[in-house]
Amino acid sequence: MSKAELACVYSALILADDDVAVTGEKIQTIIKAAGVDVEPYWSGLFAKALEGVSVKDLITNVGAGVGVAGPAAAGAPAAAGAAAPAAKEEKKEEKKEESENESDDDMGFGLFD
Repeated sequence: MSKAELACVYSALILADDDVAVTGEKIQTIIKAAGVDVEPYWSGLFAKALEGVSVKDLITNVGAGVGVAGPAAAGAPAAAGAAAPAAKEEKKEEKKEESENESDDDMGFGLFD
């Protein structure tokens, strides 16, 4: 991350912590007060990206994503029980394929024969 990006991120976090609306002007004010030289477009970019987003919710829900198992977790034991035999069959097939591939690669002679 560049210095400009970090300055904008920290400024946005300060604003969110104080329950102040995150705007480009306010981010730029904090950056100037910190004495960091940042191109003026950075504050506008970050303000636009955080527009309509609760920064506090973003921070508290870092680990929560779209793929988190919510309602599907209730049916997981039944699904896992049904998937177990299929997984065993796949492993058996893989072992057979490996043994076939090894015999094809051997071709009747070896490196030290």
